[in-house]
Amino acid sequence: MNNFKEYTIQKQASCLVALKKLNQEKSNQTLFVLDENERLVGTVTDGDIRRGLIKGLNLESEIDQFCQPNFSFINGNINVSTIHCLKKDGIKVLPRLNEFGQIEKVYDLSRLNSILPLHAVIMAGGKGERLRPLTEKTPKPMLLLGGKPIIEHNIDRLISFGIETITISVHYLADQIINYFGDGSTKGITINYIEEDVPLGTIGCLSLIKDTNQQVILVLNSDVFTNIDFEDFYLTFENVNADMAVASIPYSVDIPYAIMELEDNNIRSFKEKPKNTYYANAGIYLIKKERIALIPKNTFYNSTDLMDNIIANKGKLIHSPITGYWIDIGKHDDYIKAKEIIRHL
Repeated sequence: MNNFKEYTIQKQASCLVALKKLNQEKSNQTLFVLDENERLVGTVTDGDIRRGLIKGLNLESEIDQFCQPNFSFINGNINVSTIHCLKKDGIKVLPRLNEFGQIEKVYDLSRLNSILPLHAVIMAGGKGERLRPLTEKTPKPMLLLGGKPIIEHNIDRLISFGIETITISVHYLADQIINYFGDGSTKGITINYIEEDVPLGTIGCLSLIKDTNQQVILVLNSDVFTNIDFEDFYLTFENVNADMAVASIPYSVDIPYAIMELEDNNIRSFKEKPKNTYYANAGIYLIKKERIALIPKNTFYNSTDLMDNIIANKGKLIHSPITGYWIDIGKHDDYIKAKEIIRHL
């Protein structure tokens, strides 16, 4: 809710004025009550008004006599676990206050999965050569999937988790991506771009990110189509104080033979047609801001290089399995499969 002023009311306003406002705003049944300095002093709902009228107040009574002085809010420090609990408790709208107690923004929790304190980076510079001829005049991230570009599905999912700042790394046919999304204002977020003159690997561009207020960077490939739960991914990362987390996908291999368990030349047991499950890199990462300093500037650098660096420096590197769907749209078959999935969503 960027235009939160329509959801506010001055504390000296009458009950009747508040009712008219609530009647106009069918999607939001909460008003934020402000004092003469625009500070938030309470909230009021139609239920609060009904209870006040039953107690003897009337339509001309000032609305601050009806409002609830104890309300939920956040400030600059977002606690994701708290947000999760507020949603679970049925809180629908959540104001963010500045140091003076004034509203900066109002979050509609009925439409958001969470509010994550992350700066997201989308890698969108690849040429998509395995998808030619589709990518001869269109960058792979801009190929349509269910009526909108692949990359837009990722951006909209990030927005649904309350992420407000996104950097897109571009190279091949970059103008098409930049012209389509612009500065992100049409989606209510901030989008900026890193234009790679030469390819910098899967995460080399992170060294070029300008100052960010967030302490954790979320990185994902633009051609991944997934319903990953970013909140669960973030909490897994945060709860163990990891330096880097890698989203992973299970990959099972069925062996059609009985497998021998050996000790030297001795057979100890047999496993009949076992299934082995491995975990593969899903191309989605969470990285502590200070670890970005390990990435050399303007140098080809892959995510695996950073992982090796973190391991060598005895940092904490973890994986977090994706439980939903995930497709890396790298080939024509993958693109067809993604189209089939989205038809049933």
